[in-house]
Amino acid sequence: MAVLGMAIPLGMALQTSSSPLGGAFGFLPILLIIVIFYVLLILPAQRRQKKVAEMLKNLKSGDKVITNGGIYGTIVGLEEDSVQLRIAEQVKIKISRNAIAGLQPEPKGS
Repeated sequence: MAVLGMAIPLGMALQTSSSPLGGAFGFLPILLIIVIFYVLLILPAQRRQKKVAEMLKNLKSGDKVITNGGIYGTIVGLEEDSVQLRIAEQVKIKISRNAIAGLQPEPKGS
């Protein structure tokens, strides 16, 4: 009895697909959504990540930076994976390179 109940919906499903390409066109919207997500979300994130990695690699002594915690400072020492910042006169801190959010913007001259 249970086998017969399953055979009817399967038979109906086979009858509703009039074209052998129907399944491929049904998959097309899902593929389109994946492509849109890649272009709008993943690709820009990868570009941003490359830009940040390049900026961290090119840091040099004297650069004015902002940390992820919002601390403004000037680089006075560099190590492989850490940076020494001067945040005030006679005040230096050692932070991870990854804690640097970016370079301080140049002040606009008026």
